[in-house]
Amino acid sequence: MITTSPTARSFYARDHGRVSIFLAITMIGVLAIVGLTFDGAGQLRTLQRAENLAAEAARAGGQAIDRATAIEGRPTRINEAEARVAVDNYLDAAAGTAGHTVSFPAVAGETLIRVTVTITYQRSMLGPFVRARTVTLTGEATARAITAAAP
Repeated sequence: MITTSPTARSFYARDHGRVSIFLAITMIGVLAIVGLTFDGAGQLRTLQRAENLAAEAARAGGQAIDRATAIEGRPTRINEAEARVAVDNYLDAAAGTAGHTVSFPAVAGETLIRVTVTITYQRSMLGPFVRARTVTLTGEATARAITAAAP
């Protein structure tokens, strides 16, 4: 049989299974920090995914060149209709995007392809505590058609 000293008995007699107010308040703060860290990292991963998808979709669209002008030896141009189809096919295969836009800005006489990808991140830990349970993140990339080695 295990016996305890009178001092130990008086110490444990004061413990009635209650949580101190200090501990309760600090645990709320700790949970908030964990939630901010978890959801912040999730948002960063989603933003990186949006940037990567935009870059790869722009690359896929940039490969759709106007073959007729390339065969004739003239400067290569992006075939806008084929580029849109290539971007759509790539992003459909990648899945998980909330939407995308494709534009063809002209810079110094050269037509580029710019792809903007939108992805929605659902907050998992902070969702119940904030008004906006979802965050929309956007990635953007630009590509150009290059047929010769750069100098």
